[in-house]
Amino acid sequence: MSSPAVRETADLLAEAERTGKPVAPVRDRFAAGDIATAYAVQRVNVERKLAAGRRVVGRKIGLTSPAVQAQLGVDRPDFGALLSDMAVPDGGTVPAGRLLQPKVEAEVALVLGTDLDVAEPNVADIIRATDFALPALEIVDSRIAGWDITITDTVADNASSGLFVLGTAPVPLTSVDLRGVTMTLLRGEEKVSAGSGADCLDGPLNAAVWLAGALAEMGEPLKAGDIILTGALGPMVPAAPGDRFEARISGLGSVRVRFAPEEIEGAAQ
Repeated sequence: MSSPAVRETADLLAEAERTGKPVAPVRDRFAAGDIATAYAVQRVNVERKLAAGRRVVGRKIGLTSPAVQAQLGVDRPDFGALLSDMAVPDGGTVPAGRLLQPKVEAEVALVLGTDLDVAEPNVADIIRATDFALPALEIVDSRIAGWDITITDTVADNASSGLFVLGTAPVPLTSVDLRGVTMTLLRGEEKVSAGSGADCLDGPLNAAVWLAGALAEMGEPLKAGDIILTGALGPMVPAAPGDRFEARISGLGSVRVRFAPEEIEGAAQ
């Protein structure tokens, strides 16, 4: 059973998501650096969503950039749950008001073909279990006002998850060197972010190894069919109503998303 403090913090974040109104940082509700309690908060809200009929379809990895880790004073990534209704079709539109403070980042997604339930996974285990890779956009969001976050804030807030977009042309790992891929993120015609596979924990497969080990240790191993968003290949970019983004990842192809224009109050129905 979760403690009253855990449930109260989960309530606060859930209410922020429901109302579209960000809240103050929640880190002062935990002991400094108490990541275990932050994951307990995350779990409460994920379980509530499952009870409401939503479905976990995978996990996202965050904090894979050494620069971001240094900024937040941590030495490891974090993870959150991907739910079925977080998926946006390639080329689809994010409705106005769906998210609070969206930012976009380009990633490599892995889709598992077999369960990955090993205590100390390695790269070979990840390669064996992976069915294919896809280009992906993660649209991160924060229920914390102004993105004023530490590691405990983002973990409690489902690793700042929002939505995700997957490309539609699967690529087997035998056809691509994920560490060597290069990424360009465009907003309209403007290049707004760039990076490589090596910028994600020195390779997306390394990020997946970390995730598989962390989940196995918690007794929640990855399963066949799970999607893994392995982490940003370059800096994330704020999104505004009307923006159009396209990520191009060498060897994997491209993936696109659009943000609907802002709704005009009192507009004709």
